[in-house]
Amino acid sequence: MTEDKTHIVQDLAALEAIYGTPAPASTVKEIDYIHPHYRAFIAAAPFAALATGGPDGLDASPRGDAPGFVHVEDEKTLMLPDRRGNNRVDSLRNILADPRVALLFLIPGNGNTLRVNGRAAISVDPALLERFAVQGKPPRSVLVVTVEAVYFQCARAILRSDLWNPEKHVARDALPSIGTILSDLSDAAVGGESYDREWWARAKDTMY
Repeated sequence: MTEDKTHIVQDLAALEAIYGTPAPASTVKEIDYIHPHYRAFIAAAPFAALATGGPDGLDASPRGDAPGFVHVEDEKTLMLPDRRGNNRVDSLRNILADPRVALLFLIPGNGNTLRVNGRAAISVDPALLERFAVQGKPPRSVLVVTVEAVYFQCARAILRSDLWNPEKHVARDALPSIGTILSDLSDAAVGGESYDREWWARAKDTMY
């Protein structure tokens, strides 16, 4: 298929002609440190998406734990424990190549989200790992993020999606199960009904 670029925006001038300039509220909200108001958002958030980039591409990874699981060390430093997962370590591989990271914090029931941009280092300092131990189990590493930009995102996206409305929750059986997906993608070498049946107990035992 021949690509028609007639209606493709290809430069900044064309983009600004469409969108204009941001309102003052869109720019004054961005600062380079964690203000006490923004600290309150981070302390209330049980979930964040971590975005990274490296030579193999981009990654957006879900991170979650008890509210405040991302610790505010000081107004320029965040600490994010790396809990047990699938051991792909896509985010960590990217950070080794490019330390730039972005975090998007979500708070259930609140339409506003918080965005943090910065640079991350992967620490395995034993004392630091022990600080973040849960149920006697420390994380394998802790991301130490030096903050470069912090700002809130207005609630329009959450309101449009109706994300927090329990009446809009999708039933688990309305979508293919993880076991089904794995089985189909691996020609039944991995996954299946037994995977689905055993997953919740396995996840509970290996949460930390």
